[in-house]
Amino acid sequence: MPLKKSQPATDYEEIDRWDGGVGWIAHPNETMLRASHAIETDEGVWVVDPVDAEGIDDLFAEFGDVAGVVVLLNRHYRDADEIAQRHDVPVYVPSWFDRVDEMEAPLRRFDTTLPGTDFRVLNVFDSFGWEEAALYDDESGTLVVAESVGNAPYFTTPGERLGVHPMMRLTPPSVLRGLRPERVLVGHGRGALDDAARVLEDALGGSRRRTPKLYAENLRMLVQR
Repeated sequence: MPLKKSQPATDYEEIDRWDGGVGWIAHPNETMLRASHAIETDEGVWVVDPVDAEGIDDLFAEFGDVAGVVVLLNRHYRDADEIAQRHDVPVYVPSWFDRVDEMEAPLRRFDTTLPGTDFRVLNVFDSFGWEEAALYDDESGTLVVAESVGNAPYFTTPGERLGVHPMMRLTPPSVLRGLRPERVLVGHGRGALDDAARVLEDALGGSRRRTPKLYAENLRMLVQR
């Protein structure tokens, strides 16, 4: 299984469907399991950290017109520019991002909330070149985490539905503690659509204790590759 596929996706796997949106993985056979989401709001559909795939516009259309494309990690520009151009909308990034890829689509920066929505912007990490935000809507209970928490194989130990990123294990993001989401959507792998608050609490609370086990599991996967 390759770590990451570079060729365009001819299909995709749907994940994380709920009343207010849906997710997809464009390359289900890659180790990184890069996940993207389309979220329905009163302003239209927000496309989050997208990896493009044939037919993906039909998936967006189920929830309305695309209002914008948002990038929550400074390494997740992925296919944001291509999708934004196709739908004639801007790409939005948090105001504190220093690294911004060159793109043809208009670029917009935002601060406390995603424009026109109830999604609060949380500053998850901003140091050592790692710039990451999360989105959280208290009313709908939807939390979107780009990188610090995920479900790809290298994020989790046996028994974990979500796990903290290997590089964040010893210092799990404190801004996510105490949140009570109904669903957690992540940028790598499937999210948690049931019992989400407990799953998130378990991931953060057990992060340090399970670090040796995670590193051993990841080393084993590398040896087997």
